[in-house]
Amino acid sequence: MIPEKFTNRMREMLGADFVAFEAALEAPAIRALRVNTIKTSSEKLIPLLPFAVKPLPFAPDTYYAPEDKVGALPAHHAGMFYMQDPSAVCTVCAAIPQKGIRAIDLCAAPGGKSTQLAAAIGDTGVLVSNEYVAGRCRILQGNVERIGAKNTVVTNLSTDALASFYGACFDLVVADVPCSGEGMFRKYEVASEEWSEENVEMCAARQRDILENAAALVAPGGRLLYSTCTFSLEENEQNIDAFLSAHSDFSLIPVSPAIAAVTADGINFDGAARDLSLCRRFYPHISPGEGQFVALLQKSADTVCKKAAKTQNSLPSPDAKTLALARGFLTETLEQVPEDVTVTLLRDTLWLTPDLPVPSRGVFAPGVCLGTLQKGRIEPHHQFASAHGKSYRRRVELSNGDPRVLAYLRGEEIPLTENECACGNGYAVVLYEGAPLGGGKIVSGRLKNHYPKGLRNRG
Repeated sequence: MIPEKFTNRMREMLGADFVAFEAALEAPAIRALRVNTIKTSSEKLIPLLPFAVKPLPFAPDTYYAPEDKVGALPAHHAGMFYMQDPSAVCTVCAAIPQKGIRAIDLCAAPGGKSTQLAAAIGDTGVLVSNEYVAGRCRILQGNVERIGAKNTVVTNLSTDALASFYGACFDLVVADVPCSGEGMFRKYEVASEEWSEENVEMCAARQRDILENAAALVAPGGRLLYSTCTFSLEENEQNIDAFLSAHSDFSLIPVSPAIAAVTADGINFDGAARDLSLCRRFYPHISPGEGQFVALLQKSADTVCKKAAKTQNSLPSPDAKTLALARGFLTETLEQVPEDVTVTLLRDTLWLTPDLPVPSRGVFAPGVCLGTLQKGRIEPHHQFASAHGKSYRRRVELSNGDPRVLAYLRGEEIPLTENECACGNGYAVVLYEGAPLGGGKIVSGRLKNHYPKGLRNRG
């Protein structure tokens, strides 16, 4: 049940367009499927899907898709795609992230925008994916793990703690802030049940705090991408207007032309101190998808900023013996050992950490988990196979339709051909249509299954 006060607010905001907007809210929610280009391509993935898809006009390698359950599909297990709202996809597209940049996603769970960012900036870029709610970090890390990102550090910190530690060192700061969720009413009934004007005001105040901390993280000349999944002026244009009034070193800049073409201009409300039409509003009656607001800001290159508190990792390095063990394992397992990472130690677990300072607390995952130390050896982690599987020396390459794919996803040992055993016994990766699916160990003509129990298909 959509709240009457919300309806009245939107009628006043949209005027003649309200009728089309209201009709759109009565239609089913729309989903999108974004191809994970870290692991595959659209050309390889689309023929594997059991349903038809249609390209989004504003996002490469992204398609409108039915609301089918996809979790059991081998392609989903292999991280070949991510299901997301079309409007959410448009947020990252608005900024056109470049390869090799340093980025941070401040409110990242469940991981749609972070995984999209990780693919966009590539292995030469570095991403901090942060989620303040500890319970949601596991979901976030699971998605980062599934898509095979090599360049992502997952943290569980407040935005003021991040600003204090890192300072102004990011080329792109994404603040997809918690909001009143008006854009999700037709997707989640609970969003409309929890809506109130008081909650709108509370969210707007919290967003202003996050924006202040986000500003401190932007490097001179860098950009700040602010977004919500709500329609209220208080959480959108009014926050941007107040922020720009307080930060003369920032300016509102155009989003990508593709996103501008499928969105409405920002609203110039009474009392606004500037033209806000460069802000973008994603409405369901204009483009299929849910609600979204996006504003792209740029910091002046002449701004003098606070330097980062740390320039090196705060996590401990392994002792010489453990480091040698890790290097030996990498050399034995991979055809090419990554050179642009540091081996770090978090509790009893070894990590491959990208070239970025990592704080000593609030770190959920400082990169790619290499494995755990067990009696003088390393037991490799699933994330290592997902991220570096294409470089494994021992590869079991399975095609769509091979019954061993489903057997592997059920946790079973699988028999191997003579050619698949040619590299000898040892740790191996299972590839599904070229995408790393998971790990195992070749022993006497069979693959011992290392696919995590919590991820396996049942039945």
